[in-house]
Amino acid sequence: MKNIITDKAIKNRQKWIEEIRNLKGNFGNENEKLENELRKEIEEEGITTLIDHLRLCGNIPESYGHDTSEEKLYSKYTDCLLSLAYSSLGLKSLVLKERADASDVEAFAKDYSFVADAKAFRLSRTAKNQKDFKVQAMHGWKRGKPYAMVVCPIYQLPTSSSQIYQQATTQNVCIFTYSHLALLLSYSQVEGQVKAQQLLKKIFETIKALNPSKKCD
Repeated sequence: MKNIITDKAIKNRQKWIEEIRNLKGNFGNENEKLENELRKEIEEEGITTLIDHLRLCGNIPESYGHDTSEEKLYSKYTDCLLSLAYSSLGLKSLVLKERADASDVEAFAKDYSFVADAKAFRLSRTAKNQKDFKVQAMHGWKRGKPYAMVVCPIYQLPTSSSQIYQQATTQNVCIFTYSHLALLLSYSQVEGQVKAQQLLKKIFETIKALNPSKKCD
């Protein structure tokens, strides 16, 4: 059976954990350097490398201290991955820098736009609530855009009933996962960017059609 996570992907993650740890200087400059290096790597190595990042990025390394520069940069790392993923789908996307009370990523297709935020958690932290996923905040941060998306690790979502799902369906916020985004990128590689963008739009449109519920549908 072929391994989904390759040795190359694991080694590259280890490399990036150290890269983030070793970044020094002004936070804004570090953030820009991080984004540029990620973009360069993906341009050189291809979409498969980006998919590998998405499959592994949902865990904050336990070696990073709480509320440290490494932890904050890791958050920016996941935001950059979202933006690069959307760009790879043929969308225009950007990471917002040093802006409080706003989403971290904005994306634009020809006929729709949305805001997005990446979430990552420590495996040692098991207790989470709806505030951790920022569903209500994302609804307020749409700023005129019709859609909003929270992207998180699939294994960190509640497996059954949760207020998170009720808030998402009520406030038209799409709860997506890195696994689904990786799959969407793979679909784009096979069927093309236009079909992938149309599929993403259908996913957004489905949210507002759901009946508000605490269940994971």
